[in-house]
Amino acid sequence: MEDMVIRSWQGVRVFLTGHTGFKGGWLALCLASKGAIVRGYSLDPQTSPSIFEAARVAEAVEDIRGDIRDRDALDRAMREFAPELVFHLAAQALVRPSYADPVGTYATNVLGTAHVLESVRSLASVRAVVVVTSDKCYENKEWQWGYRESDRLGGHDPYSSSKACAELVCDAYRSSFFSSPERAKTMLATARSGNVIGGGDWSQDRLIPDLIRGFLASKPVLIRRPRSVRPWQHVLEPLAGYIALAERLLMGKAEYATAWNFGPFDDDAWPVDRIAETMARRWGKGASWIADDAPSVHETGTLKLDAGKARAELGWRPQLRLNTALEWVVDWYQAWDAGSEMQAFTLKQIEQYESLATMPISTENGP
Repeated sequence: MEDMVIRSWQGVRVFLTGHTGFKGGWLALCLASKGAIVRGYSLDPQTSPSIFEAARVAEAVEDIRGDIRDRDALDRAMREFAPELVFHLAAQALVRPSYADPVGTYATNVLGTAHVLESVRSLASVRAVVVVTSDKCYENKEWQWGYRESDRLGGHDPYSSSKACAELVCDAYRSSFFSSPERAKTMLATARSGNVIGGGDWSQDRLIPDLIRGFLASKPVLIRRPRSVRPWQHVLEPLAGYIALAERLLMGKAEYATAWNFGPFDDDAWPVDRIAETMARRWGKGASWIADDAPSVHETGTLKLDAGKARAELGWRPQLRLNTALEWVVDWYQAWDAGSEMQAFTLKQIEQYESLATMPISTENGP
């Protein structure tokens, strides 16, 4: 990865919402390993097991439990800490639960984002904000090519719609408040990543956790919509992008205060059945899956991201081809199942990933 380390993270004060979640837990460990001082603000982990528990994330950060819908508590936690940088990842992050609780989804993803930005607006210490939304924030046309940052926002389901709304909230705050002379030093950007995979995700209604649960139980896994295509990428890929983006913002580079896609190589957008088959082969032990033909709620059939802007302007690019990423995922869960020390194992994968930055990227991705 080109031009990634452009400042020292030692002692940088980072306020991270959603640190008990899957992506948040990995990001917390990434930042702490670089020497940042991280205060996490989040609800309790939504699953047990979780990356937060397995990798002992609480030992690496200041662990504050709170709800981003509670504006006073959030404001107090942020004000007491006086961060330089805010990463906002806390969210209701699943499509199917958004149908069951649309109001709660909007309250968390839209109003919660506004609460974070209101707290930032009142703090002179904050110089940069990265709000993480989703690849599903685009109005989906079932295109075979990737969506660009300039494409129309939208969403068929409450989750996707809420992420589009969060993008609009950020754009309004950027234009209305963070572009004024008195707050021009506060740089606000949004980040949209593909379908992230990695060790430590036990969420319901996600492909990889569903596969792992079935493999561990030695049962065939029911897979819905096996021909759906998604931009799969290891969790460390977008996190590296978020960090690269934050570095530019902390340097006061206003041209980076905008929206960014972080997606995989185009040929790493695989159908679900290919992911399931590859995972089963790598797991071994008779692991298998079958298609679930039961009716379900609407979900996007084809979704891809165009990350050309991040590659051209941030020097970011994917480091892991999808076959390798899936190997890392299986290795993590099998290590956990064997009773390995998972904080050390997770940090080792972070170290391995960062070491790839100086190596050429292979264009080979196997069968």
